[in-house]
Amino acid sequence: MTSPPTTGTACPGAAWRAARAVLPPGHLDAAGCNVPGDRTLDAVIGHLHLERERGGYPAEPDLTDTRTALAALTGAALGTVAGAVPGVAPGAVAGMAPNAVPGAVAGMAPNAVPGAVPGAGPGDVAFAESGTAAMAALLGGWRLPPGSRVGHLRTEYGSTLMLLRRLAADRAWTLVELPADADGRADLDGLRERLSAGLSLVTVPHIASHHGVVQPAAAIGALCRAAGVPLVLDACQSFGHVDVTGAGATAYVGTSRKWLAGPRGVGFLIVPGLTPAMDAPFPALHGHADGVPLPGAVRYEGAEAAMAARVGLGEAVREHLALGPAAVHAHLAHLGRTARRTLDGAGGWRVREPLDEPSALVTLHPPPGDSAAAARARAARANLLVSVVPAARAPLDLTEPVLRVSPPPGTPPETLTALARVLSER
Repeated sequence: MTSPPTTGTACPGAAWRAARAVLPPGHLDAAGCNVPGDRTLDAVIGHLHLERERGGYPAEPDLTDTRTALAALTGAALGTVAGAVPGVAPGAVAGMAPNAVPGAVAGMAPNAVPGAVPGAGPGDVAFAESGTAAMAALLGGWRLPPGSRVGHLRTEYGSTLMLLRRLAADRAWTLVELPADADGRADLDGLRERLSAGLSLVTVPHIASHHGVVQPAAAIGALCRAAGVPLVLDACQSFGHVDVTGAGATAYVGTSRKWLAGPRGVGFLIVPGLTPAMDAPFPALHGHADGVPLPGAVRYEGAEAAMAARVGLGEAVREHLALGPAAVHAHLAHLGRTARRTLDGAGGWRVREPLDEPSALVTLHPPPGDSAAAARARAARANLLVSVVPAARAPLDLTEPVLRVSPPPGTPPETLTALARVLSER
């Protein structure tokens, strides 16, 4: 079994790769499905052994530590994470900005944001089989009255947009597209105006699946709280990738398999701002009694699940916290800048984000005569794994597929240079 990474390591990328005995060659698809560490793999296999030896129900794990670690990703109760989560030493989460919300919007004084959302704890975390399922459970059971106005960006994920349209049609809601600049970044003045005109709920993808722009989540959250409007932050591409602390969202949606490098088949909700209007779309015995939701986020969970995968996610999150989230975020931002500068212009391909965008999710637009699918096929022949994002992933923002490159921690520059050669060779 690989030793846990050293807290505060000077090179989180090297430590991340050292924690994996096997890495696919040329892996550049962390935004699709990342590579679990050895300890995560051991945790999954170990729990499956327990289920076989003891029986599935007697072997059911206590996931309180995992829920606590996930809640910590939002900046909640950071002072109590060290020691509360096994394997996370004091100071491991240094650099996460739990107090970043006050003053995040120009003109708002520190500590003057009304309606602040309390910090998340383990009881505010619910598991699902994917981020999409978690979002469906959250929005599908939210009892907004007819006539409610729901704000979203044009970069909204395709599945979420389909869900919102279905719910709007069934429940007489109105969907309001929020203003954004040419890069798809939320226009904060425009958001303030929309909030003043009346919104009932705002949903924002912190980083979209098809575009590596990081939304100003702390500022968006502060504006929504000031207006008394709940914010749902889709952080599936954010957790383990960029700082999510300071957003102060009512609810967060996340997934295991991307930047957290956990197993497939696990998504989660974090709902520090749970209200009586929030419930699962239908009651189930695990989270309800006589049809009434139990306290906390358990109302969104079903009793039956792949418990070994949830155990593995816990190990992956603890690895991330032990590496030091701030160091990992800075490392990934540097990788993203390096990738954009290496790939932009190669063979006529153009990067779609600002070159210095602080994310490692990089998307490229093809030149005439080439395509994302053709480039992916050429990359595969060169043992490079990249992905194609279809237009359906973001129907309000994409008109054709784009190539997505998302280097995991520790990706060597030579891998990006090799991809640049592939893009140049048609």
